[in-house]
Amino acid sequence: MVALVNTPSAATRTTVRIWDLPTRVFHWVLAASVIGSLVSGTVGGKAMVAHFWFGYIALGLLAFRLVWGFAGGRWSRFASFVHPPAALLRYLRGERRDGEHLDAGHSPLGAGSVFAMLAVLIVQVGTGLIADDEISERGPLNKYVSGATAVVATAWHKNYGRWIVLALVVLHVGAIAFYRLRHRRDLVGPMWHGDKSLGADVPASRDDARTRTLALVLALAAAAGVAWVMRQGG
Repeated sequence: MVALVNTPSAATRTTVRIWDLPTRVFHWVLAASVIGSLVSGTVGGKAMVAHFWFGYIALGLLAFRLVWGFAGGRWSRFASFVHPPAALLRYLRGERRDGEHLDAGHSPLGAGSVFAMLAVLIVQVGTGLIADDEISERGPLNKYVSGATAVVATAWHKNYGRWIVLALVVLHVGAIAFYRLRHRRDLVGPMWHGDKSLGADVPASRDDARTRTLALVLALAAAAGVAWVMRQGG
């Protein structure tokens, strides 16, 4: 059954934990590392030391998020925001099916943005690890690829990839502003404190000591993996 979306009244709304703490920490630290990487890469020179560190931080965060997409809280799992085209069309028309919570976590539009950002960042970090500017900077995994592959990776990392990342960041910020101004929906607050005011039938994400301990273990494993990658450049 498909029905028009009805906004829950104040009496039927409740505070629901949507974003667990590990997801929130991931989001803000990744945002900082991406911005830092873009700025330091543009400045160049001695700032490239910071550029590499921002890249390593992003690598660890992305590795963590890929696993957390299967082990995290309900709305942080990829399965919760993989929407079929029909769901996207219903969302754009302001319709929904019974039991469908398209605005709880990532909406169908937001999900596309998240997957695009993750994919582009993975490629950008990956090309940086094997890049070689033939002057002074070389990725720690460069020795494992051919010279031709390194040239292609370097060109992508310094040009196309960089501009695509910047474009996605601008679109992301623009979408947040649009939802705030046009629909009076705050997307920043919930990613800070974790909660949304939603209908009482919306299931919450698990966010307790057990899940946070699991996240810590995964984060430490990701950090160990990054440390191994860094040693390859020695």
